[in-house]
Amino acid sequence: MLGKLNMNHFQHHQAIVDKGAIIGQGTRIWAFANIQSGAVIGSDCNICDGCYVEKGAVIGNNVTVKHHVSIFDGVTIGDDVFIGSNIAFINDRYPRSNRGDGFAYEKTVVKNGATLGTNSVILCGITVGRYAFIGAGSVVTRDVSDHAMVFGNPARRHGYVCHCAMKLDQDLKCRCGKRYILNNEGLVLSE
Repeated sequence: MLGKLNMNHFQHHQAIVDKGAIIGQGTRIWAFANIQSGAVIGSDCNICDGCYVEKGAVIGNNVTVKHHVSIFDGVTIGDDVFIGSNIAFINDRYPRSNRGDGFAYEKTVVKNGATLGTNSVILCGITVGRYAFIGAGSVVTRDVSDHAMVFGNPARRHGYVCHCAMKLDQDLKCRCGKRYILNNEGLVLSE
């Protein structure tokens, strides 16, 4: 048996979805995923094998979360985001097993349209901008601006990307035909 349609989403028979989780219509949750009560997942998402979504995590609409990703309390993912396999979201910059000091998690936000490459590490307290592109294996230690292409350890900007995810040339033009300008608001689509 592959799985079943639970109210408005598909759930593989080997996935665990607590009753208090909020799952949007058309979302697919695959084998060995574990979705806790209090997690929020939008519509038309694809949550692949072995993923864990903790209470307090929020995932927008049309998000792809590839294999073996844990999204913890304090992480908010916007719409149309791609999260590659084995991404590590860190929600505690100073971890200890037995704290007891009233510690609060730092919030992490991934804005609409961003792409996070496989095996990247995203530290807590970070904002990843709209349509930003994080290269595979990167360690992101600070905010990433809209449309920025970053990679490395620590991740640094190596140009900009289009809405379509292709790298812009030196004139901020994409091969898809879109043009951008850089102003005091950052990178914006040219009219």
